[in-house]
Amino acid sequence: MTIDHVDLSRVDLNLLVALDALLTERSVTRAAARVGLGQSAMSSTLARLRSLFGDELLTRAPDGMRPTPRALALAEPVRSALRQIQALVRRDDSFDPRTVERVFTIGLPDSTEVLLGPKLLAYLRAEAPGISLLLRSIDRIRILQELDADRVDLGIGLFSEGQSHHKQRLLYRDSYVCLLNADLLGIAPPISLDDYLRFPHVLTSLRETAHGVVDDALAKLGLSRTLAVTTPRFLAVPFLVRSAPVIATMHARLAHVFAGTLGLTVSPVPVSLEDVSFSMLWHASYDNDPAHTWLRRTLVRLAADADPRP
Repeated sequence: MTIDHVDLSRVDLNLLVALDALLTERSVTRAAARVGLGQSAMSSTLARLRSLFGDELLTRAPDGMRPTPRALALAEPVRSALRQIQALVRRDDSFDPRTVERVFTIGLPDSTEVLLGPKLLAYLRAEAPGISLLLRSIDRIRILQELDADRVDLGIGLFSEGQSHHKQRLLYRDSYVCLLNADLLGIAPPISLDDYLRFPHVLTSLRETAHGVVDDALAKLGLSRTLAVTTPRFLAVPFLVRSAPVIATMHARLAHVFAGTLGLTVSPVPVSLEDVSFSMLWHASYDNDPAHTWLRRTLVRLAADADPRP
């Protein structure tokens, strides 16, 4: 489409900055603080935006301000346009990880934080001390909404495909193993299927359901297991396993970390389970952001080295 320069010159592009802030915060007061304006100035800007788009954009609701359907349709194109403008005016060759100052918000489960967090933090303190991290626990369903709202810079975990503006890159693949206290169970690896079913299990489920991939695999064999406890926290698992005669089936990399730290035993799983793929997920508008690109490349490199398995 040909650009109408005369028509476009009549539009104050700062209005789009304000619109993005308003749709992100859904509050005139918070949006004003986000862009460095006074509340009255932001109210006037909202009035101008309503005139420009011929729509109320935001209406009052009991829980704050609610975007109209027109505003919701504008949110992603406006944010994408602003990110592209920002990428244009930034000088890529000026990026230096040793001097840049930036906070990255990363959504990831605690299991991935245990594996990658220490290595990433150590590397940043040595190579990019001005970069700090805000790590948040987030699930695979909310991550897309958080990326679109620019509340998260990067997601790490087990993700299905997002929309066309969500980019994904594999970090590493992992298998499943059993984690157990061999002394309490009185058995040694490799654990048999009979023993696997004889002892109760610990299940980690972020979906708050007492059912997992192991249960699906056993059901195909006409078998089932007994669950002793279900928890959403991976970090609790090794302490539960260390204290009671139970078995946990979990990702191999994490299990080996726990086994080496707490003196537990790792064994192959006596049922067939498919490997899993851990990926990074980000918004496409950050594709060419120098700092974001550098962080993604760093994570790929560190993930390749973060395998404690013998």
